[in-house]
Amino acid sequence: MGSLVVLVWIVAAIFASQIAPFEPLAQNVSSRLQPPGSGVHLWGTDELGRDIFSRVLYGGRITIPAGVLVIVIGSILGTVVGAIAGYVGGIWDEILMRITELFMAFPTIILAMAITAALGADIRNAIIALVIVWWPSYARLVRGIVLKVKRNEYVEAAHCIGASNVYILTRTVLPNCIAPTIVLTTLDIGNAILTFAGLSFLGLGPEPTSPEWGRMVAVGIDYFDQWWTWLFPGLAMATLVIASNFIGDSLHEIFDPRLR
Repeated sequence: MGSLVVLVWIVAAIFASQIAPFEPLAQNVSSRLQPPGSGVHLWGTDELGRDIFSRVLYGGRITIPAGVLVIVIGSILGTVVGAIAGYVGGIWDEILMRITELFMAFPTIILAMAITAALGADIRNAIIALVIVWWPSYARLVRGIVLKVKRNEYVEAAHCIGASNVYILTRTVLPNCIAPTIVLTTLDIGNAILTFAGLSFLGLGPEPTSPEWGRMVAVGIDYFDQWWTWLFPGLAMATLVIASNFIGDSLHEIFDPRLR
């Protein structure tokens, strides 16, 4: 079920230009704040007469790729740092882990807000800020797995036959980190989407006219009585986040024999 919901949103975002009945930025003040089902506007209109349904579809083109990009870059960076810290050990482990703990000492959204405010409010800087605050969790996870795996006999056997450290790390140790990392990335996509939307809600994401879901909710709060202005983009985020969590839980059960 979760996979189906995610697939529907991805398809809707890709084909938004064919599905949406209106342009996301097209204004018609004479039709402002129309409720759902009135006339040709399925989900109603916002304060400038823009079609909510069309804006939610186009908003998926911003929110979904942003969340996925944050997790992909953050997981790769965190995996590299964690693998080096766990496998090399010694002073490198101490340095890399102290840096990791420094970033983890701050609440995610607070640190992301500070970084985005310092860099400037736009989509690129919001993604950079989220990557900076997201990689430490992957570094901690991968380091712990590497510390456990490198003590196994097959790793010692690889050392005995003369395999290089790079070969052992990339071909023997890291493959054992893939399953837990995939589970974490799947669960984190929903969190990244929510955090990105949170930055947009606070005015630290895309430009104000952008049909981004968090930004639409922020604008809709000013017209709280017109519930459709904030409900539908909020439901879009909620369904996508819940679906991604379902997928993560399913993958956790698949990869962990103890939960089968």
